Amino acid sequence: MRVAIATFAAMPTEFTDDQQLVHALAALGADAVSIPWDDAAADWSGFDSVVIRSTWDYTPRRDEFVAWAESLGTRLHNSPDIVRWNSDKRYLADLAAAGIPVVKTVFVAPGDALPELVGEVVVKPTVSVGAKDSGRFSERTHDQALALVERIRGSGRSAMVQPYLTSIDDAGETGIVVLDGQPSHVLRKRSVLRPDEVAPVRDDAIGAAEVMYDPELVVAGTASPAEFALARTVVDRVAEGFAYVPLYGRVDMVTGADGAPVLMELELIEPHLYLDQAPGAGERVATAIVTRAAHQMLRP
Repeated sequence: MRVAIATFAAMPTEFTDDQQLVHALAALGADAVSIPWDDAAADWSGFDSVVIRSTWDYTPRRDEFVAWAESLGTRLHNSPDIVRWNSDKRYLADLAAAGIPVVKTVFVAPGDALPELVGEVVVKPTVSVGAKDSGRFSERTHDQALALVERIRGSGRSAMVQPYLTSIDDAGETGIVVLDGQPSHVLRKRSVLRPDEVAPVRDDAIGAAEVMYDPELVVAGTASPAEFALARTVVDRVAEGFAYVPLYGRVDMVTGADGAPVLMELELIEPHLYLDQAPGAGERVATAIVTRAAHQMLRP
C-alpha cells in the first residue's frame, strides 16, 4: 500500500506531525512519503491514498488547491467536496442552518454594507490559516476592527465578525480530534488573540500568527460529555451531507454564554493534530488511513 502525505515545500522544522505519521504508517507496512501538494513532478496516480496533512500555504491559491484536490478524486482524504466546502469558513452558516450551535457569525463580502459592531469582537477572513489577518477589538477600537474588515475585503476576500467569548480567557478552546467518526484525543488551546490588535504574524512561508509557533499554545486536555456529543453531532452532519465520513478532523469549540459548548471552527482539511500531545495518536491516525485505503482497494 502506497500513501502520500500532502504537505508544502517550506514546512517549518518545528512541526513534526508529518514525520511521526510517516513512521507510524511504515510500522503498519505502508510505503508512505510526504510530498508538496503543488509538486509538478508528483505522480499522484501511483498512490492508493493521498492524505492532506500540512498544506498550510494554500489559502492565497485556494482555487488552485481545490482544483488539485478534485483532480485526485476518491483517492484523496478528506474528499474533494469537503475540501471545497471546508476551505471557506462560510461553512459555519451551513452548520448553523443544520441546527449545530455555532458562534454567532456575520459574514461581510466585498460590496456588503459594513456591520454594526457591538461589544468585543473578533474579525478574520473566511479563507485563512493560522490566525493570519485576524484581530480582537474592544468597543474603543471598533474603528480598527472595521479597518481590518476593509483590508480583508480589499484583497478580494470576505470577512467574518464574531463576538469575543470571554470563556476563552479562562478555559481556552477545546479541540476534539475525530478519526473515522470516533473521538481520538482532546486538546486545550489558550487564547490566540490579544486585546485590541491584529495578531502579529511571522515572516515565513506560512505567515501565521506568531503565537501559533508557541510549543505551549496547545496541550493535552479533557472534554465534557456535552463537548464529546457536539463533536459527534458535527461530524455526523457532515457525513450525512456529503455521504462521506471524514477520515480525520478537529472540532474546535468554546463555552457559550449559557454554559453549553458552541462550535468555533471545524477543521477538515489540514488541521494540526498535535500527535505529540496524546500517546498513541500517531498510531491511531495511521491505522485510520490504512483501514480506509484497504477498504477502497477492495472495491470493484
